Amino acid sequence: MASTADIKNGVVLKIDGNLWAVIEFQHVKPGKGGAFVRTKLKNVISGKTVDRTFNAGAKIDTENVDRRDFQYLYADGESYVFMDMADYDQLHVSSAVVGEAINFMLENQSVTVALHDGNPLYVELPASVVLEITYTEPGLQGDRSTGGTKPATVETGYQIQVPLFLEQGTKVKVDTRTGDYLGRVN
Repeated sequence: MASTADIKNGVVLKIDGNLWAVIEFQHVKPGKGGAFVRTKLKNVISGKTVDRTFNAGAKIDTENVDRRDFQYLYADGESYVFMDMADYDQLHVSSAVVGEAINFMLENQSVTVALHDGNPLYVELPASVVLEITYTEPGLQGDRSTGGTKPATVETGYQIQVPLFLEQGTKVKVDTRTGDYLGRVN
């Protein structure tokens, strides 16, 4: 059992049987009344974000979440296979746990997998990845009805918006959190 003094960014709390990661926290001591801790929590499994307030000194349950480096190997039907970089064990992770990360994962790419009691909770990618454009329409000079962007399909099959001058075979940097085009890579 821990207290609210142990709340820090990244700590995982167990509340009502669910795991919640602390995104932000603030200790507040108003002039009147008791102190409290205001937090922003993210559900580890669903990704839902909520604001929660705890009275200062209240007891909370913290959970150990092991974050380890894995290498994405291949897709196996409804699951994805990852290899632990420390002991070379293979881990099968369901598509529900991988979620949107599959849009940016290439084979042999390094990722971080969060484990709780040996069960994978989520897959964390680097902030940006380099992907090659496999298909895009030729951009017409003067076509500004779309703000100077056009759809392009990258090698994972995901579709992003890119500037008109980009062509098939160009490597681009993509933000893994939003799916936005960040720039060309030479």
